[in-house]
Amino acid sequence: MSGAAITPGQETPIPEFKQIMGHPAPLWMLFMSEFWERFAFYGIRWALVLYVVEQFYNGAATGQAAASATYGSYLALVYAGALFGGYVADRVIGYQRSILLGAVFMSAGLFMISIPSLDVFNLGLATIIVGNGMFKPNISTMVGKLYTAADPRRDSGFTIFYMGINIGGFLAPIFTQLLAQKVFNTSDTPAYKVVFIAAGIGMIISLIWFAIGRKTLQGIGAPAPEAQSPTRVVYVAIGALATIPLVYFLLRLGADTIQWILGGMFLALSVLLLVEGFKNGKVARDKVIAMLMIFTFNILFWCFFEQAGSSFTFLADKIVDRQMGGFEFPNAWFQSVNSLAIIAFAPVVAAVWVMLGRRNMNPSIPRKFGLGLIGNGLAFGLLMYALTFLVDDKSKIPFWTLFMVYVIQSIGELCLSPIGLSMVTKLAPTRLVGFGMGGWFLSTGIGNNLSGIFASHVSGDSGMSVASALSGYTFGFYSLLGAGIVLFLIAPLMQKLMHGVK
Repeated sequence: MSGAAITPGQETPIPEFKQIMGHPAPLWMLFMSEFWERFAFYGIRWALVLYVVEQFYNGAATGQAAASATYGSYLALVYAGALFGGYVADRVIGYQRSILLGAVFMSAGLFMISIPSLDVFNLGLATIIVGNGMFKPNISTMVGKLYTAADPRRDSGFTIFYMGINIGGFLAPIFTQLLAQKVFNTSDTPAYKVVFIAAGIGMIISLIWFAIGRKTLQGIGAPAPEAQSPTRVVYVAIGALATIPLVYFLLRLGADTIQWILGGMFLALSVLLLVEGFKNGKVARDKVIAMLMIFTFNILFWCFFEQAGSSFTFLADKIVDRQMGGFEFPNAWFQSVNSLAIIAFAPVVAAVWVMLGRRNMNPSIPRKFGLGLIGNGLAFGLLMYALTFLVDDKSKIPFWTLFMVYVIQSIGELCLSPIGLSMVTKLAPTRLVGFGMGGWFLSTGIGNNLSGIFASHVSGDSGMSVASALSGYTFGFYSLLGAGIVLFLIAPLMQKLMHGVK
């Protein structure tokens, strides 16, 4: 790779990295750092809503709506925090230091939520949110900084990185469920505390791995010369500590209020990116407009996709027949199906894009997003069918239906999410790539908050039923299918705005 190459958001030439399996060696270090961070993140995913209902609502189904709203708000603020984390990395302490500091806060928060107190639990969630904001967008941006904008390996590099996410996501629910229900369980209730502690240990491993391995980056993501002072890191840490009570307060305000706040943040972000785009000329302006349009469709995708950690968890617990020849498939393991499908199908999808590219038939980015929305919609179509025709005399649907919902959603995700990460590094204004990545995660966060609101309506005041699930998932099917068709229709206009970005 040319030592003189510059990539968007890259202020120094890309070094001549050692190549491993056709990609820069630091990609594999980032891969493992993200693996352990995702192990921590997904390790608690299956347990959060079940824990909230069990610990703070005495196991009553009436707590499902509140648990779903809390989960959605938590995820939303995790991704919204990426907006500020991207800015801190871009302008204050650099990407490497931001990742390290974020890992410290995430580790602390994961251990805090193991304490069975509602106030400490919410403070722990707030701490995770602040830490993840400094970690998540910046490690993704670092991947983009290893390649030039024109490097044909760029998208496949992001796909490899995305597989690191999903290997961690696959193993974490299985491992934490076994610890909670087989190793440390002393009653019918899983030892949720063990889940959270195991996730905290995983996050510490991520911190150590990156701290040791960052020397392979050869300065990529290091702070600018004028930002080398350790004092800046201290100031950012103090600012992060001061932010935790604010995030705690937002969690207590509830999902509806958070939605208004996130909407205002998204509007402010859009204005900032547009102003920067206008300053850089017509091409930069058009690229920002296209990026913001994609962000809007991204919101809808994640609103329904993220039912996995909320309403789908209650669906699996109450309405899915999980008995398989005397073995009960653990609820937690459904969270691994998505990651397993990603691992299995990511190389296939990547190969399809390459094959179509050789024939000059590779779908544009907007149409790939449209395929993602339609794939997500088809998963809800399967649930509609199951809840209408396959309900047995115990008001349960077959195990295979929910399993396949996760698989179908995963294929849709592969059309959208890894391409989205790469898209931001290509379309965002050069000076604000980290901020643009924060915008991607903010749009995901808005979708996640809406997912909690939607899931709380699916459960209703008395808990999920076949009728309430059918009504909610029917709405999801038509919303996603309609959005996918619209995106296909306007794809030519969006491609013009992207000025050749593929």
